[in-house]
Amino acid sequence: MSNEGALPALASDAVLKKSVDVPEHFVKVLGVDYSADAAYNLTATDLIKSMKTMGFQASSVANACDIINEMDQWRGKHIDELPEHERTGSFDDAGVQKATIFMGFTSNLISSGLRDTLRYLVQHKKVSAIVATAGGIEEDLIKCLAPTYMGDFTLPGKSLRDQGLNRIGNLLVPNDNYCKFEEWIVPILDQILEEQHQAVVKLGADALDADSDAVWTPSRLIDRFGKEINDELSVLYWAHKNKIPIFCPALTDGSIGDMLFFHTFKASPRRFNLDIVSDIRRINSMSMEASKAGMIILGGGLIKHHICNACLMRNGADWAVFINTGQEFDGSDAGARPDEAISWGKIKAEAKSVKVYADVTTVWPLIVAATFAAARPQN
Repeated sequence: MSNEGALPALASDAVLKKSVDVPEHFVKVLGVDYSADAAYNLTATDLIKSMKTMGFQASSVANACDIINEMDQWRGKHIDELPEHERTGSFDDAGVQKATIFMGFTSNLISSGLRDTLRYLVQHKKVSAIVATAGGIEEDLIKCLAPTYMGDFTLPGKSLRDQGLNRIGNLLVPNDNYCKFEEWIVPILDQILEEQHQAVVKLGADALDADSDAVWTPSRLIDRFGKEINDELSVLYWAHKNKIPIFCPALTDGSIGDMLFFHTFKASPRRFNLDIVSDIRRINSMSMEASKAGMIILGGGLIKHHICNACLMRNGADWAVFINTGQEFDGSDAGARPDEAISWGKIKAEAKSVKVYADVTTVWPLIVAATFAAARPQN
């Protein structure tokens, strides 16, 4: 008897295997219907809402927005309702508890046009503290003195070197910018060194106390830079104005380190006194005193670990958003997903967290437009 026309049982069972009934809570995959009237002149918030059911990193971006909105909008008790010993952490302008939000970013993001987005967040007090690399400090200052230009990823290094042009990806920074930076920063370093020396003369044996004017922390030095630059386009300027600390545990790893190195010869035998221990105490104390704590990590490496480790001191952050292109297969901290941080106690097990695998310059402007900037600040 012929089996012509009948499907082979083996193939049929393999390909046409029956599914279980789909649970009612499953969400359908949908994207943006640009043919619908509602898609005309979409706002960032509307677009993010549509991306939530798109899948892949689009859904992660939408999830990140939900988490950021929650940490931004969380409010606790008014300061008058709190016992004296509980009046710590962050408060909004009305004196109500708000989440302490730690934001970290790498220097390449300040080199890029994302600097303006980061400045907006500091200008409008959307974050409580920042951790940056040395490049993230100096590039902000240098951009107040001279511009960075668009280039190309394929420009050859040798010819750029011959022309005195430094390439950051597809950005170009003339070497003269760093010469202008030296001209700007050296007189400030001279003045600070003199202030430290005068404190030593005045205080004598007490000069090395942690709170002494003779010993500065990196965050205090950065705050002084923000005051001296006096430019509203600067992240550091607004951090100084709004009393938002900027921590940089590797401050010497960049052009600022070069300037401090050169300064040791010009100012010899005097030397700067920078106390990194007091800064680690300060950021860890901010974490421990926070009513609720959130992390926004833009990039990886030192800035990611420094904030995560501070949140370990309070047994974990309540919210966490990681955005970078790092992969976890090599065991790097940059590539680690939030679940790894949970295992260390850096994020609470019940916290809302997400990692977005993306170039920060691609997604962060959209995220900010749909979250922090969606409702214009009144202050």
